[in-house]
Amino acid sequence: MSDRWQEMAVFVRVAETGSLSRAGRELMLSQPSVSRIVGALEARLGTTLLLRTTRSISLTEAGSLYLERARSLLAEVEEAEQAARGVDSLQGVIRLALPVLYGSRAVVPALSAFLARHPDLKVEITMSDARQNLVMDGVDVAIRMGVGPLADSTFGGRRLAVVERLVVAAPAYLSARGTPTNPGELARHACIVQHGLFGRESWRFTHNRTATSVDVPARVWINSASGILAAAVAGLGIALATRVMAGEELRTGQLVQLLEPYRLDPAEVYAVFPAGPRPSAKVRALVEHLGASLATG
Repeated sequence: MSDRWQEMAVFVRVAETGSLSRAGRELMLSQPSVSRIVGALEARLGTTLLLRTTRSISLTEAGSLYLERARSLLAEVEEAEQAARGVDSLQGVIRLALPVLYGSRAVVPALSAFLARHPDLKVEITMSDARQNLVMDGVDVAIRMGVGPLADSTFGGRRLAVVERLVVAAPAYLSARGTPTNPGELARHACIVQHGLFGRESWRFTHNRTATSVDVPARVWINSASGILAAAVAGLGIALATRVMAGEELRTGQLVQLLEPYRLDPAEVYAVFPAGPRPSAKVRALVEHLGASLATG
């Protein structure tokens, strides 16, 4: 039975990483050993799980089905072992997916105390502002931001924080183009928006309990929050940012908050669990920690 668990664990990491060599490095096995173990699994099952070429590895239909069940079984075994050890003995690796700017400025600093409390835990972090395939990437928990409720209804999730959104611009831009005093004046300004929202974007403001949506003219489109912030600092236009993400630039005067009497809908921060609503003990511990840290950040 131990050979079967090893086969399962090796297959899962090969499928998640798309690489025999990377899976081998993580599991401290040689590439030929990894290939042999996956081959033995396929032979025992009598089916092909992985399609291998010189450049890539992909899952067959049978492989996709086996991956889903194998992950679930391995998670249950880990949960049972953790229950026996207790929460103070969390072990293993947590694969964490973060948005670039919020991850760098809010989540990563919060990890120090968590890792100090659990010295046998490791965290593997990937950062991207693009929507990743969390299941295929083997992510245990992803931190996602958005306005409104969580969109990934097929995943488990928990709201961690609500963060204020602001309208910001660089002093140099305002000196050249003037400072808008109400949302309607944004129509005369250059605005920086998230890539994909071509033409115009609607920004929704609330003032004296009255909500107003304003179509702003987009001049620059960027596909990352860090890029939007950099463009605003460079004086390319007016942008939206959260106070957490633009805090340093606001403190140093690189950016100025605009339209302060007018409130934007806040952004919500979620932890997303690709494996479903019952994450492992180590993931639950991390999410509890981040919930306490980010809510006061």
